[in-house]
Amino acid sequence: MFAPNQVLTVRQMVSAEERLMAAGTDVHELMQRAGRGAAEYIWRMAAGAPVTVLCGPGNNGGDGYVIAEAIRERGGPVQVVASREPGTEAAKRAASLYGGPVVEAAQAQGVIFVDCLFGTGLSQALSDELRNLLLDLASRHERAIAVDMPSGIDSDSGALLASELPHYVLCIALGAWKQAHFLMPAMATWNMQRLVDIGADREEGGAVAVTKPHLTQPEPDAHKYRRGLVAVVGGAMPGAALLASQAAAHAGAGYVKLVSQQKIANAPADLVTVKAPGDASFGKVAGDERVSALLVGPGLGRDAKASERLGQSLSLDRPTVIDADGLTILRTAMLDGRKAATVMTPHEGELATLEKLFGLDGNAAKPERARALAEAANAIVIAKGPDTVIAAPDGRLAFAGKASSWLSVAGTGDVLAGLTAARLAVTGDPWQAANEAVWLHGNAACLAGPAFTAAQLADHVRSALESCL
Repeated sequence: MFAPNQVLTVRQMVSAEERLMAAGTDVHELMQRAGRGAAEYIWRMAAGAPVTVLCGPGNNGGDGYVIAEAIRERGGPVQVVASREPGTEAAKRAASLYGGPVVEAAQAQGVIFVDCLFGTGLSQALSDELRNLLLDLASRHERAIAVDMPSGIDSDSGALLASELPHYVLCIALGAWKQAHFLMPAMATWNMQRLVDIGADREEGGAVAVTKPHLTQPEPDAHKYRRGLVAVVGGAMPGAALLASQAAAHAGAGYVKLVSQQKIANAPADLVTVKAPGDASFGKVAGDERVSALLVGPGLGRDAKASERLGQSLSLDRPTVIDADGLTILRTAMLDGRKAATVMTPHEGELATLEKLFGLDGNAAKPERARALAEAANAIVIAKGPDTVIAAPDGRLAFAGKASSWLSVAGTGDVLAGLTAARLAVTGDPWQAANEAVWLHGNAACLAGPAFTAAQLADHVRSALESCL
């Protein structure tokens, strides 16, 4: 059964195709499904304008010949540029079935350029000759489309395998999403992405894309504690904790309590703030058995008092989200003996700090780094940034779609932390909570429009949640 949200490595995609062939679907049929599915998108975008398809020697090139023939059959003007003669039996057969013109690269110009040079098949640096061919053809067309993956990108890591690549208006994934469809710098090379079904089932061990959650309104007999009590641990800089609290309040929690070391003069009237400067008073409030989730880190500070409060928070053994300063001053001993769920939300710098803390080398691609940290820390890890990966200790991975670049403003991480704590309090499931929070965060950014502040982002969380009901 088609799994539209699965995300596969190249090896996993090969395995999925092999299982299809073992069940009786030959390579030619798979190529027809992939190419004709991609041609549907290209046909719509071309709207009758001339199309040039660059075909490589492998099966991605074979897909290109199928695309060109599908467009030709419909009466669309199309031509093929062959970088080399087809080198696989499937590509040779596809080329033999194409009835249109094959031209030299220097002659090719038009409106739509389709890159079927390598797709997901490339794992080494793209030669200067082929890179220049790509750039030249793209420059002589108004719009470029990549099939499966732009040539010159590592499909597993998202790394660029050339010093410069064209920019594509569309990337059409074949059979399943690949990891690079959700990773930088690959994602920055296209505007939109679409998926073509070739009949591949869900592959065991495959990752997933973060999708819109289906949320429900509170039960008729709900009360504030049953809906989830979030305790946000304040610190030296109360603004960040206030921001996280505001986001948590809009994300479905029934009760948000800010536990602060000092009185907060500018707290909203509808936010419960509790001054708990001492260890005993803090333990009484934050250790309340009705607390469904703790959030510690935003604005906590990095001094000895902050470290003490972080350690005390984790020792309460409540489901806990650790963010910001909490990730920087964390020590492994603070996690000893914990049985409750832990969620960490590091950005790139914090991720590197945590890798040093847990003795990880950090040299792999982001998915592997997130997965290694999750296992080492026994925590759900939201490795956030322009690309966001969620990892669980059991090896599960989830990839967020491209988010608004307007999120690159101070405080948006505090909003995500508040969202995560709220969804953890509501669901009791840290994996589900992380996925829901990441989706709501990205959607709130879309609703907020351009040039928003973190506080304005938090204000749009409610509308993002409403869209999921």
